[in-house]
Amino acid sequence: MKQREKFLWIILGLLVFILGACSGTTENESDQETDELILAIGGEPDNGFDPTTGWGRYGSPLFQSTLFTYDKDFNIVNDLATSYSLSDDGLTWTIDLRDDVRFSDEEPLTAEDVKFTFETAKTSGSIIDLNNLEEVKSIDNDTVEFTLKEPESTFIYLLVSTGIVPKHVYDDTYNENPVGSGPYQLVQWDKGQQVIVEENPNYYGEKPNFSKLTFLFLSEDAAFAAAKAGEVDVASVPPAFANEEVEGMELIELESVDNRGIMFPYVAEGEETADGAPIGNDVTADKAIRKAINIGVDRQTLVDGVLEGFGTPAYSVADNMPWWNEDTVIEDNDPEKAKQILEESGWLENESGVREKDGLPAEFTLLYPAGDQIRQSLSITFAELMKPLGIQVKTEGKSWNELENLMYSNPVMMGWGSHDPLEIYNLYSSETRGIGYYNANYYANPVVDDYLKQAIRATSEEEANKYWKKAQWDGETGFSSLGDAPWAWLVNLNHLYFVNANLEIGEQKIQPHGHGWPITDFIEQWHWQ
Repeated sequence: MKQREKFLWIILGLLVFILGACSGTTENESDQETDELILAIGGEPDNGFDPTTGWGRYGSPLFQSTLFTYDKDFNIVNDLATSYSLSDDGLTWTIDLRDDVRFSDEEPLTAEDVKFTFETAKTSGSIIDLNNLEEVKSIDNDTVEFTLKEPESTFIYLLVSTGIVPKHVYDDTYNENPVGSGPYQLVQWDKGQQVIVEENPNYYGEKPNFSKLTFLFLSEDAAFAAAKAGEVDVASVPPAFANEEVEGMELIELESVDNRGIMFPYVAEGEETADGAPIGNDVTADKAIRKAINIGVDRQTLVDGVLEGFGTPAYSVADNMPWWNEDTVIEDNDPEKAKQILEESGWLENESGVREKDGLPAEFTLLYPAGDQIRQSLSITFAELMKPLGIQVKTEGKSWNELENLMYSNPVMMGWGSHDPLEIYNLYSSETRGIGYYNANYYANPVVDDYLKQAIRATSEEEANKYWKKAQWDGETGFSSLGDAPWAWLVNLNHLYFVNANLEIGEQKIQPHGHGWPITDFIEQWHWQ
């Protein structure tokens, strides 16, 4: 430990030198409030800053603007758009745009740029699913029209999350040299080290209070060391560091839907994917095993022990989101009820204390991504909690490349959590079985499928949310732990930041899964107290 700390302080010394050279900050100035911030709030985007390939999906695109955005309560409000209308058949979305928006290079943003953005995103082969988009037209400079193949209530969320790129300068290097109409513009990217951004003087919205931001790409240990040394204004930290005292900084806890849970193979063994990966697990294919685990596990123990209290028990992939069915919260930590479920289903303890059914022992290997300390600790603690139930769980870390082959036949400690209800469809629809990490457990329920389709084809958010909730539990069936229980959702992580005690970042909305920089959503409102 001491050797690691010594190494981190050496790295930190180098960072101090680099930052001093970049910002011109001297020791005498370090205690003064400036219009610049230094942040260590997350990793470097793997694919750069191109919204047409997914940048901004889990938070503010920062450099670009979106047609709509969320307020702090997840109401959808205008950004580039001034209004929209939807045809009676739910197929045609007509968006009216502001006429005073310019990109950071001073060129105007028009409907042609919106059209170009969505046409580019549709053919990008990325995580942005625009297969249902039939056509997009620029009616005039300030009006754009989207035509869908079928009604799609979730289309509005693509309009919320997709930043608009400029047609006139977009090329193969755009992801490294983004031009946009957002509050900031990129001025320097030292790969593997930092990104420096400056205020976009052409931004049409609320003027940011900080003219320059430096984002450092540091490990969690190094970010904490930088916070301790007073060299950053905001640092993202894991629970292991959250109880530490950091002079001049305060800990900010942000509620999140950044969840961790166990995906159980839903079908019995015997099939293979097109690539030859085995599908199914005879133990977890038994509903009694899945139900008993959901009822018997002590989620609060996982929050307190693994997350050191910095989180909440999780009961779904979308806790506290507008489309969450709060009736699916169950009373867990009930080992007696869990044992009863197992015994009534024929899972009886053998002489070793492990349950068996028709000669099949209640045992499986729980996989987690190697190197992910929280998922490893959750897996190990979960395995201990299962022993009193007579369920034997081994744990093993694997690379993501290995998991891509093993996840169809082994339980995996996964993490999701989005501001888009389409994630529910992707995880639980029979149409997405075996597609990437979506529904890798091959879950299927025709009643759930019908609700999911009705949610997608709804013509209003209110109508869609009614069906999203029914898919979770309608009183008789659903994909929640009250129903088929193809997952055991365990915890939601609080996102933890040490923030300069004089810096006010304001109220934040529920944070999504830990990609991107979602804490910057309302960065225009940050200010010194």
